[in-house]
Amino acid sequence: MIMKFRFSPARGTKILLLALLVAALPFAAAAAGIPEFDLTIRNHRFEPAILKVPANTKFKVRVTNRDSTPSEFESNDFNREKIVLPGNSITVFIGPLKPGKYKFFDDFHQDTGQGVLVVE
Repeated sequence: MIMKFRFSPARGTKILLLALLVAALPFAAAAAGIPEFDLTIRNHRFEPAILKVPANTKFKVRVTNRDSTPSEFESNDFNREKIVLPGNSITVFIGPLKPGKYKFFDDFHQDTGQGVLVVE
């Protein structure tokens, strides 16, 4: 007995959506497992000024600007640069990094906006 398969646009759309969902699952699981850390900019200073993060692991840092002026999260040590507008947050993906100390700063307020990632 030969079975005929009838293709319909609705069925094709469902199959395509299912295939995309299955393909995206590993990426969603990987993103969910990334450690997340918070930094706050207040009075043109990073809080905490020293942030401990895991070595050899990709992680994300959420930077929230509580000041009324723009700030910047920048590092020459791990090559990142992002502006943080007043009252807003950004997410920065970093790593994996080897154990050590990595400086970051606020380029707009270099006299006060200094911090260090301690990678252990």
